[in-house]
Order: sequence, then C-alpha cells, then structure tokens
Amino acid sequence: MEWLQRLSAVYDTIRPVLDVAILSFLLYKVYELLVKTQVMQMIKGAGFLALVYGLAVLCKLTTLQWVLNILAPGLLVTVAIVFQPELRKIILRLGQSELFRPDSKPRLSHLEAVVTAAEILSQERRGMLVVFPRRVNLRNIIDTGTKINAEISSSLIVAVFEFDGPLHDGAMVIQNGRIAAAGCFLPLSEQQDIKKSFGTRHRASLGMSEQSDAVTLVVSEETGAISIAFDGKLYYDLSSVEITGTLREMLEHGVKSGEVEKNGSGSSTASSLDSGKEGILGQ
Repeated sequence: MEWLQRLSAVYDTIRPVLDVAILSFLLYKVYELLVKTQVMQMIKGAGFLALVYGLAVLCKLTTLQWVLNILAPGLLVTVAIVFQPELRKIILRLGQSELFRPDSKPRLSHLEAVVTAAEILSQERRGMLVVFPRRVNLRNIIDTGTKINAEISSSLIVAVFEFDGPLHDGAMVIQNGRIAAAGCFLPLSEQQDIKKSFGTRHRASLGMSEQSDAVTLVVSEETGAISIAFDGKLYYDLSSVEITGTLREMLEHGVKSGEVEKNGSGSSTASSLDSGKEGILGQ
C-alpha cells in the first residue's frame, strides 16, 4: 500500500500541470478552428458588448443596463441565424478532425507527378481538380466519388481528366500518398465576389478550402491557368515552380497562409503568394 500512496502523492503533484496542459490544448484547438472562419468577428463583437456592459455596471448607467438586458436575448438569436453557416463549418471540422492521424505527407515525387499532369492538361485545355487533405478528414468527400486506391502517377491523372469520361467533371482526392478516389463532389463556395468568368471547378476548389484545411489544385478548361486554393483563398494562374513549392510547404510542414518564406531555390511559397501574386480571390 505504500507504493500506492507514493503514486497518489506524485499524481497530486502533477495534477495541476496536467489539468492546465489539457485545458490549454483544447483551447488552442478551438482557437485554431475559429481563426479560419468569420466567427472571430462574432467573438470580437461579443467582447465589445461585454466591455460596454461592464462599464455600464461600473459607472451605474442604469438606462444603458436596462437596454442591454432587453437586447441580449434577441442578439443571441440574431447571431445564431447570421453565423449559422460558420457555426456549421466549425461543427463539421470538429467531427472530421483527427488529432492523431498517421503520417500522410506526400513525397516530392508525388507532388511533381501531379504538377506534371496539371501542365499536360493545361496545354490541352482540359480541366482538372485535385484535393490534398491535411488535418481535416475528407472521408465524406471521398465517399461521393469512385474509390481508386492507386499509386500516384501523372499518366493516370491525365487519363482521368483528359477525356470526357464519367470521372472527368469531379474532383480527385490524393491521401496517404495514393489516389484515394476520383469523380468526387465538392461544396461550392458561398462567397459573392468571385469572378463570373470562373466556372464550377474554381468555385468548388474555393468552397473546399472554406469548409476544410485541404489544399486544392485546379486547372481551368477555358484558359489553361493552374491555380491553388487554401484557407478560403484562390491563387490564380501560378507557374509550375510556384505550384510545387507551395504544395510542398503546405503539405509537408502544414503552414498557414502567409507563414512561409521564399526559399533559397527560388520557388515561391505561401508568403510570396499572399504578398505579391495578383488575382488573389476570397476572404
């Protein structure tokens, strides 16, 4: 029984640290979800109202307190209605996230194969839409298409998108270093300021980046431009060097938009896209 008492004493010692560590981890994950959506604006507005209410109580402004107390229930209902799409996205991400996923980072040769296929299809003016999941699981998207589970090769990707086959108009999902599925349906973007010249593929790539942390590669069938969408933004008409560099940084290191520096080999990555690339669409 003495060892049990010692174990209990040790646990009592580390319990506060464990408690704070778990709470900090959960708060960080919640913040990570919120920062990618417009719910942060709602939180800022709620913080401002709380500050005003605190000042009203502190300064004994009874009329202002009375007005705020009357408006509070209506404001809660209004917020729930206005931000319903954003709240839905957060719930979806919570349900789809996998905190302890196995390593699924694609090799550089896989990325080069996809970019090579994009270049071929771009020259032929054939559309292409490829999704690279990151932390958010896209099993629900994969289930909408035809499961392939094949090795990544440029010839197979070109074969899927080059001709008007049953899988041509859908999206291809590349996961765990393999082509998981093709012909998948993606959610369309809800943004209103998208250029009307953009077709369904660009809207779907942007919509996928809004509802998950995936990186999407899209080739325009009309112009042959190769673009990338992530974090609710679409980077239009990039070079193959920019595409490869950005995909490598986003998928291997999991960086967010604006966090990547321009590397020594001259390939432009996320930060250079944010700061200097024209034609950036989205939030």
